[in-house]
Amino acid sequence: MVFRSYYDKAQKLKQWWLTIAFVGGFVVDILTLGRVDQFFAMGILLAHILNAGTNLALLYAATADKLGEKMRAFVLRYAPLLVQFSFGSLLSGTLVFYSQSGSWSVSWPFLVLVLGVMIGNEMVRDRAERLLLNLSIFFLGIFSYCILFVPVLVKKMGPWVFVGSGTLALIVIFLYLRLLRLIVPNFIELHIRNIIFSLGIIFAVLNFLYFGNIIPPIPLSLKNIDIYHQVEKIEDGSYRLTYEEAPWYKFWRDADTTYRYTKGDEVHCFTSVFAPTSFSLRIFHHWQYFNETSGEWVTQSRIPFTISGGNERGYRGYTYVTNVHDGLWRCIVETERRQILGSETFTIVTEATKRPLITLVK
Repeated sequence: MVFRSYYDKAQKLKQWWLTIAFVGGFVVDILTLGRVDQFFAMGILLAHILNAGTNLALLYAATADKLGEKMRAFVLRYAPLLVQFSFGSLLSGTLVFYSQSGSWSVSWPFLVLVLGVMIGNEMVRDRAERLLLNLSIFFLGIFSYCILFVPVLVKKMGPWVFVGSGTLALIVIFLYLRLLRLIVPNFIELHIRNIIFSLGIIFAVLNFLYFGNIIPPIPLSLKNIDIYHQVEKIEDGSYRLTYEEAPWYKFWRDADTTYRYTKGDEVHCFTSVFAPTSFSLRIFHHWQYFNETSGEWVTQSRIPFTISGGNERGYRGYTYVTNVHDGLWRCIVETERRQILGSETFTIVTEATKRPLITLVK
């Protein structure tokens, strides 16, 4: 009776196995992936591409009755689970590295895209439509991997590197389609227009998100951003940070969110930005204030400084502004192309007296 009960539960879960395998790939990535420039992380994602590609090809062959009876039954039973597990890992790999920017507000479009894939993955039941969907997700996974791997490989990032990454993804999927044409020529010829349309839409959307500066510039990530009264680099490479003592009920705060300003003060923005080893590039602190009359953010200054990659904690640097006024302000961390890594919003209040100042060394 106990065995029967577990069997019945397993049968009820069977319709969710593909989704469970998909989510399982997410969980494994969250637990295992480290830095984007580590060989281990890139190796894991590459293994998932190879696993998904191999099992997809076997699944196409089994669907077209190109395998022996026993092999066909085995493939139809287990290949979909292996494919979904790798799909989950490939997509979550990009999300894991996006989330390291510390700002979901700039990486939400890719999250929406992934959620859309998951919903489509659950809703599509027709075999032909699922095979088309699998091919689309596979291309999305390859593209996601290329935009992570190529910049790390060439030690550069920018529009041409992104275009090169996309071109590499197109070459890989083209060669894969040639392989599938040898295995299931009738299926490919029947659905080639739908395949090209689906892959073209994915390619266009990702390029639109990138060149529209909607998604953050992988492989950079923002580790930390805070506002301080004073930032000073000391001899051992650490930084001495000064901020106002927080009210007792905000005991966790170690930076300024309300800056009590007096004439002559400097408002400092201190950030830590991770970049892969051997990277060297300029980033900007874009200082803005909110104009309540126009309802828009207005630029006060945009200050560049060069960062170097390889530091686990991120390259730490700061800029400051003076001659500010009361109101809502923010410091945005962005690239030369104005791709946003993250931001910190705070309030400036002109007051003659301040709360006691605290000094912290990081």
